[in-house]
Amino acid sequence: MPVPAESPSDLWFVFHEGRILVNLSPLSDPIPRAENLAALRSSIKNTVFLGVYGGAGCFAGELASAVTPEFPGKLVDLRDLVIGLDEGLSRICGRASQLLAWEKNNAYCGRCGSATESKSSERAKVCPRCGQYSFPRISPAVIVAVVRDKKILLARNKTFTRPFHSVLAGFVEPGETLEYCVKREVFEETGIRIKNIRYFGSQPWPFPDSLMLAFTAEYASGEIKIDGVEIGEADWYGADSLPAVPPHGSISRKLIDWFRETASE
Repeated sequence: MPVPAESPSDLWFVFHEGRILVNLSPLSDPIPRAENLAALRSSIKNTVFLGVYGGAGCFAGELASAVTPEFPGKLVDLRDLVIGLDEGLSRICGRASQLLAWEKNNAYCGRCGSATESKSSERAKVCPRCGQYSFPRISPAVIVAVVRDKKILLARNKTFTRPFHSVLAGFVEPGETLEYCVKREVFEETGIRIKNIRYFGSQPWPFPDSLMLAFTAEYASGEIKIDGVEIGEADWYGADSLPAVPPHGSISRKLIDWFRETASE
């Protein structure tokens, strides 16, 4: 991917220990521009060109140390930031985080251990010794809204730090179709069997490198039975009696909002 000439208006997605650097007013203009980062440029390592957004070049990099008083900003959790951004900017934040992690995790060849080199013609790492190629990893995961008699199946994952109930989700395993994975995850986590699976939409989810593929489905049979290890609670909820759910911006919330709309019809 050709890299454009640097401009003062370039957007910089700068990370330190998993958090992203933002301006002090993150909701109005969260991502710093090159003209504001002059004092920090020497501290930004492992730079990656991301593409162009709104006419501005987009770059990612990592701070060698925590933010200094040289820049009037702060480091925030990426999850908190992307929820409040417009969809385009949110995706670039995720792209930045994922590509920086990929660069770091693939500095050496997984086959022979030699230092890798970046390809100039494509987003790839190649080992000069054994020829092994490495491309950015994307891990597909499914997420599904299961509906029964105008109620939705929601669960609370015990590993989540926030007290949300959400729709069920899980990673696709080798050899599975997406539809089979949807059925398996719902049954394994709640003991419920489903039918009439329909594709709903998708969302890149860089925690750390997922692509969330969303579906809707109908209840077929079974009673809720949780393992108590991954899932702490699960139940059926009406549109007017939902528990705390994920904030706007996530595909899980879009599924829940879809349920609210269809349940009122």
